[in-house]
Amino acid sequence: MAKAQIRNHVRRLREAQEITQTDLARGCGCTRQTIIMLEQERYVPSLSLAFTIARVLGKALEEVFEPVQTGE
Repeated sequence: MAKAQIRNHVRRLREAQEITQTDLARGCGCTRQTIIMLEQERYVPSLSLAFTIARVLGKALEEVFEPVQTGE
């Protein structure tokens, strides 16, 4: 069975809007360390946080996060 993983475009979208990691974290109610781990794809956010990040970036959820199927 394939394991679903999530790829994100947080860093690219954040930098395009000239938003700092700290500002994004504050807008999302999380820590800068969470944003760093997200951008390094070492952390998959909760659905609630994913929606919040997309809202703060002014994008649809699918523009920020996308599923990637990988084999086991």
